[in-house]
Amino acid sequence: MGIFFIPKATSCILFLFLMSCTCFISTDAYDPLDPNGNITIKWDIISWTPDGYVAAVTMNNFQQYRHIASPGWSLGWTWAKKEVIWSMMGGQTTEQGDCSKFKGTPPHCCKKDPTVVDLLPGTPYNMQIANCCKGGVLSSWAQDPANSVSSFQVSVGRAGTTNKTVKVPKNFTLKAPGPGYTCSPAKIVTPTLFIQADKRRVTQALMTWNVTCTYSQFLAQKTPSCCVSLSSFYNDTIVPCPTCACGCQGNSSQTGTCVNGNTPHLASVVSGQHNVAPLVQCTSHMCPVRIHWHVKLNYKEYWRVKVTITNFNYRMNYSNWNMVVQHPNLDNVTQLFSFNYKSLTPYGTINDTAMLWGFKFYNDFLNQAGPDGNVQSEILFRKDKSTFTFDKGWAFPRRIYFNGDNCVMPPPDAYPWLPNAGFRQEASLLALVMSSLVALAFYAYV
Repeated sequence: MGIFFIPKATSCILFLFLMSCTCFISTDAYDPLDPNGNITIKWDIISWTPDGYVAAVTMNNFQQYRHIASPGWSLGWTWAKKEVIWSMMGGQTTEQGDCSKFKGTPPHCCKKDPTVVDLLPGTPYNMQIANCCKGGVLSSWAQDPANSVSSFQVSVGRAGTTNKTVKVPKNFTLKAPGPGYTCSPAKIVTPTLFIQADKRRVTQALMTWNVTCTYSQFLAQKTPSCCVSLSSFYNDTIVPCPTCACGCQGNSSQTGTCVNGNTPHLASVVSGQHNVAPLVQCTSHMCPVRIHWHVKLNYKEYWRVKVTITNFNYRMNYSNWNMVVQHPNLDNVTQLFSFNYKSLTPYGTINDTAMLWGFKFYNDFLNQAGPDGNVQSEILFRKDKSTFTFDKGWAFPRRIYFNGDNCVMPPPDAYPWLPNAGFRQEASLLALVMSSLVALAFYAYV
């Protein structure tokens, strides 16, 4: 067999290419714990008008654990022709635009690139449609599927009056309320079927197109938004969140402003701000949210964990929060105290991922930073004796998400270790010394 030689210049190029591949950080929207999660926007034309159509626009959140919190979503697009919006129900555009060319009652919006927001709760009934008027808040699919849908109705003019003359809008954007979502081009699909209230008749949309929007944490924020700290009953070491996990003090471009809890007039400073950028308490990690996992007790057939979620953000009350945990013993959860639990199986039959969230009107509302800015619960696990161990950090989670964002974990070599490992090493060394002394004494005697 001959030997194949690679020229030196070619080998250098290949080496640099491989290095660039290993250093590349993916910015795509694929989530391994929710591989099919997305927000689907469905646009159904339900009737024609003299110069356009009336459409029902429905937004479905098919993400298992990522929701849209207040101040809610905003949906934008660019018209393909010179369309205008004559009227809306269940939603409104943020700007009317220049409607000076129209005589009489002007259209609702004349902008080439309108942005639509949901109406607020308490909107008059004659302006509502089904699944509207929630202030743009969308629950996650696993947590509250009934409230994971939002809708509005729009009457479009100057748009064509048949499915051959209507052009689908372009450049859809979704903010929730900030960046993070990337939307696909609109795709014409099979018209939607509608079952009437008596369930004896089915009607059909005149034309339907879909838009799929997926989330990327990297696009949403340049730094993480949460971190994890660890402790256990068998070790006095408390492993804190990694230093500068979500940015460092003084780097306001990354984390917003850092303030101390005893800052004078802090309440007035917070209430006077309408910025969604975090106003975090000064800490070593600078994260808006910290999750602490404490291995609390060990029984004969069970073991117990205490979980505490602390809010360090003075600008945010996290309502309908949720946490996703990945741990091999989640297939044997026996009891939770003051948290809801739902098993997630992103890998088919492997049950090692769970979603946790608070009870309604009890602890589903996580207050902003301060004395009451935390929620906590305890989890009781049944031991599987074939896999259970406290050794080598097995009792700590592999991954934790908060409100859909991946939290920064401490490095594995910093986890609390069993003291038995040190005792065993010292005991084995002592045994070796004692056996050597006994042997020497024996030979000396002989």
